[in-house]
Amino acid sequence: MNTEKFYNTEKFYINGAWTDPVARNPVSVINPATEDPFAIVSDGSPEDAERAIHAAKAAFPAFCRTSKADRIDLLRAFQSEFEKREDAIAQAISQEMGAPIDAALAFHTRAFGYERLTETIAALEEWPEVEISPRSGARILHQPIGVCALITPWNYPINQIAQKVFPALATGCTMVLKPSIEAPLDAIILAECIHDAGYPKGVFNLIQGSGSDVGQILASHPDVDMVSLTGSVRAGVAVSHAAASTVKRVSLELGGKSPNLIFADGDVAKGVDWGVRRVMANSGQTCGAPTRMLVEDSIYDEAVRLATEIGNAIQTGDPVQPGDHIGPLANEAQFHRVQSYIQKGIDEGARLIVGGAGRPESHNRGFYARPTIFADVDKDMVIAREEIFGPVVSILRFKDEEDALCIANDSDYGLTGHIFSNDPDRQDRVSRALRVGVVGINGAVAGRDTPFGGCKLSGNGREGSRWGLEEFSEVKAIAV
Repeated sequence: MNTEKFYNTEKFYINGAWTDPVARNPVSVINPATEDPFAIVSDGSPEDAERAIHAAKAAFPAFCRTSKADRIDLLRAFQSEFEKREDAIAQAISQEMGAPIDAALAFHTRAFGYERLTETIAALEEWPEVEISPRSGARILHQPIGVCALITPWNYPINQIAQKVFPALATGCTMVLKPSIEAPLDAIILAECIHDAGYPKGVFNLIQGSGSDVGQILASHPDVDMVSLTGSVRAGVAVSHAAASTVKRVSLELGGKSPNLIFADGDVAKGVDWGVRRVMANSGQTCGAPTRMLVEDSIYDEAVRLATEIGNAIQTGDPVQPGDHIGPLANEAQFHRVQSYIQKGIDEGARLIVGGAGRPESHNRGFYARPTIFADVDKDMVIAREEIFGPVVSILRFKDEEDALCIANDSDYGLTGHIFSNDPDRQDRVSRALRVGVVGINGAVAGRDTPFGGCKLSGNGREGSRWGLEEFSEVKAIAV
């Protein structure tokens, strides 16, 4: 892929123009399938962050006063530019974080990019900027919160950008986006889309940089009104501390250790098949992946047998090749992290039924991990409690509904939960009792018109559709 054709890779997009960083500090972008560099970006500095924040602050007074109709027109122009570049975005994602090209186009780019923008426009069209209080007659205004710092990770790069940039633009905010410096190229293409859509200068700004330098400035700066981060718990804690002195709004979408509860009255074959494949998708690098498979005693052996068959059939392959396979992990650090957890599972005495440590036999290069499944996992084992963020499933046994809920809720995380049961009463009871932000029943996945987010160490706030608009808004009451 000729990156020069698509990317202003060593520049930042600040105040409506591609500009050189204050000091040149080149960083290689590594293709995780080959372990070779394929592009160069610039690692920004606090001074670059200051410039971007200043541009966003200067643009806010005018952009916050734009009409909803004007912002919808801009979003539609943005969507048109995005559609023109879908192939380029998909190729960038495939190369920078290892997603197979079919998944990079169909899911990362189309479903999590273009279609999220469609939903944002629809939600904005329906969203009342002014409401009338039914008893007092007061006017209730929804107004843009201000300058937003948006910090996104590498695992679903366009999806996480979409959940922040789209509603921020829709509500009339201005912003500085800092994507992961390990997967930065799709964000550069997105900046080109926004520029060509005709947004006023300073509304959207893009810089690269580390969390310890650029991220720290964005989170702590007094001219930033809100910081929204998707990332690790460690990053969420650091951002919260940095933002505390200015009492700005902080929205966090962090990790997960999601349970998949398969009851004897459910479809065990579907529950196991869905659960294994859901974890393996994106090479296990999904915060809401159902990595804890909880199975009722009477069907446990059957579930383990099915999981073994399904897991052994999962293939790894080169991201450039079409087909239904999984690619490498996104970077070297993640590869070593996943390997260490697989070894911990073996050392703790869990029964390895699929995969194991090391690369698949078909790969002697690239950050590929073997699809791995452990059975007979105890709820206190490290692999049952900590987020691995790789293609690793832990299967646990439960006695009854009460025991299932006890195990499921005994977690520091609370992002998603899944239930396989054909009993409507049980579906309702368990859904209500799970301490998570999103529940799926019998393989159902929440649509783009629903809120996404969690509780406990999985973060706070909600993203998506009208909930995303509310996240980037202040509510003002005007007594008449």
